[in-house]
Amino acid sequence: MTNVLPFKKKQPKRGNILCKNNHHKWEIVKEQQFDVKSGKLVTVERCKRCEITRNRLS
Repeated sequence: MTNVLPFKKKQPKRGNILCKNNHHKWEIVKEQQFDVKSGKLVTVERCKRCEITRNRLS
């Protein structure tokens, strides 16, 4: 008779699945707040999980 080993299923990383479905967890980056070219206040946000950044004009 053969020995059957039980294998565990790998749990997917929760953050990667959320970010792939466009559910990011944005936090404000305070080092970059002023855009020199347009002379406007810019809010730079970075996702905590996947490190993607986005800019928003205020």
